[in-house]
Amino acid sequence: MKILVLNSGSSSLKYQLFDMPNESPVCSGLVDRIGLENATLTHKVFIHGSEEVFKFQKDIKDHEAGLLAVTALLIDPEKGVLSDMSEVKAIGHRVVHGGEQFASTTLITDEVKKIIKELFALAPLHNPPNLLGITVAERVFPIAKQVAVFDTAFHQSMPPRAYRSAIPKEMYTQLGIRSYGFHGSSHQYVSRKANEYLNIPEPKIITIHLGNGSSMTAIKNGKSIDHSMGLGPLGGLVMGTRCGDIDPSIIFHLIHERGYTSKEVNDILNKKSGLLGLCGYSDMRDVKQAILDGNEDAKLAYELYAYRIQKYIGTFSAALNGLDAIVFTAGIGENDTEMRAAVCQDMEFFGVHLDQEKNSTRSAEIREINIPGSKVKILVVPTNEELEIGKQTFELVKG
Repeated sequence: MKILVLNSGSSSLKYQLFDMPNESPVCSGLVDRIGLENATLTHKVFIHGSEEVFKFQKDIKDHEAGLLAVTALLIDPEKGVLSDMSEVKAIGHRVVHGGEQFASTTLITDEVKKIIKELFALAPLHNPPNLLGITVAERVFPIAKQVAVFDTAFHQSMPPRAYRSAIPKEMYTQLGIRSYGFHGSSHQYVSRKANEYLNIPEPKIITIHLGNGSSMTAIKNGKSIDHSMGLGPLGGLVMGTRCGDIDPSIIFHLIHERGYTSKEVNDILNKKSGLLGLCGYSDMRDVKQAILDGNEDAKLAYELYAYRIQKYIGTFSAALNGLDAIVFTAGIGENDTEMRAAVCQDMEFFGVHLDQEKNSTRSAEIREINIPGSKVKILVVPTNEELEIGKQTFELVKG
């Protein structure tokens, strides 16, 4: 059964096509830097164990343009892997926020789309492109079943002391205000891989997903017990354009004392803060280049980004009452050796000891980058949210 997986991020669109139950993709790709100059489209085709890569620079102004470019490649006579769109039987969509309404993978209906839209305010950078991907996919693949896999589902195992806030009870019972957790497919996938690698009873691990959006999860025996994000994917770590944790007094000060509207503050915290707000660049690659050029704001942004991760390692080590491993994953976590080093420095108290030589080695496989005998394993585990989404989609529709 051919299943296409679409993962619409805040500035990217990742995709993989599987012929399930075979977990090796037929093709995969990434539309990166959507809405920025020099957007790129990388398309990989896998045939008989060999890989053919096609790379383009295109003007991709939004996610709809990105998805239409992808579908054109899928049926391209030279670069494609489908003779007709009807070969795709199901499409698995990553949807960031499912509220309390969705605790598991579900078939997409008009009612499901309505609820996803109602949750725009809680995930303003993601649920809109997620829903747009669904809408375009329904038009391009009218026969295929459309399936939503929610980032929030994996974190339903968090206990009330982790997901509740110290606000009036009715705000939870009547309004559903609580912490939901995000990047669930990624945290679930890499934690399973890490647990298989560790092969110890009841492992206590912290997974660190670092991309344009970033989050951390405390995981005990395969279950999420705490997470860095909250009601929406704005809190926690510093991100590309999102502020992460801030004193809520800042919001009231901006509105009541400085004359900002609530919409303006929302846009600032979601779209103009984080790395972008600190130094003018939202992409970590651009931040690092700016550091090389002597930009002090970029240097501070890099340090602040790492420091926030260190603080959460301390917090989650306490929540877990111990720590067996920390896991780096996603674009920055897997590829930025300097960021991993910055996070792991001055963490000896927690048993974290990085091996600089191992850290500098690149691999597409899971790898251990701590010094021999280190109390805490430091693992780099390439994430595969698309495979996790594909597997859950297949299980739902295979009948």
